[in-house]
Formats: sequence, structure tokens, C-alpha cells
Amino acid sequence: MLHDIVSHRNFREMMIKHSMDMIMYLFDEDIEFSILTSLANITFDPPLPEYITADFKPITLFTLAGYTYDSAKLDDDILSFEAGFGRENFGSLVRVPLYAILQIIVENTPIFINLATPPEDEEEKPKDNKNGIKKSMDIFLSNPNNKKLLKRKVKKKK
Repeated sequence: MLHDIVSHRNFREMMIKHSMDMIMYLFDEDIEFSILTSLANITFDPPLPEYITADFKPITLFTLAGYTYDSAKLDDDILSFEAGFGRENFGSLVRVPLYAILQIIVENTPIFINLATPPEDEEEKPKDNKNGIKKSMDIFLSNPNNKKLLKRKVKKKK
């Protein structure tokens, strides 16, 4: 029974929406946070060198603080941020699909736990295309509170 719930598409979509709402709340309140993620679903641009990724575990914690927090944004069910890795602080844009966020943590306490299983087929995974981004942005902007968040994030980048 539990497996049927956590693997159901509607449950997964509900968890993704909840994680988006939590992250938008943290952005709106200017609260730095960490995310515990499933590394298999994350992309790095540029790709990280092997000597850095060799130490990564399948479940990895990213802390969004300082510049990493300031660079963070939500686009089409993807949380992205810039981060430095390794001793030389190798810079990369980290793209985390919201379904890959297992926990959102503030001050060492989980405030969100994602129990949904990741999508098994490519059809369910978010697509990185202009129509999807526009649709996501339209939905995002339909809430008046989100317009305020967007203005705040844009002001911070200047």
C-alpha cells in the first residue's frame, strides 16, 4: 500500500509542488538552507572533474549560503545554483530537479521530507524546453505573492 502511494504520479507531483512552495518561502524570507539530494538526477555545467566527483555519495548535501544562495533560482521544477567544488573551488552550475530533493534543511533540522519515488520513465521527468518554462512561469506568476518573490530575487542579482 505505501509503495503504491509514494510511487504514484499524483503524489510525486504534490511533493514537487510542496518542495517548490517551501523553497519559494525560504527565498521570500531570505533564509539560507541546505538540500539533501539524490545525486543521480543532478547535472553540473561544466561537468565536475572525476577527482572531485569520486568522493560524492549517492545521497549528497548541498548548502545554499552566501554566493551559492544568491545565485539560486527556480525554473520549471529545477532548482539551480552556482557552487564551487574541491580545493580550487571549481565553479559549476548545479541543476537539481525538485523530485531529486529528498530533504530541505534549515539550521540542521529537516523542514521538508520528500517521500515520493523518482519518475521511472522519461515522459514524467521535466523537460528543459521554452514552452515548459513559459508554462511554469505563467503558473508561478498567477499567484500575486510570487511576483513579489521574483522582484526580490532580481534585485539581489544587481
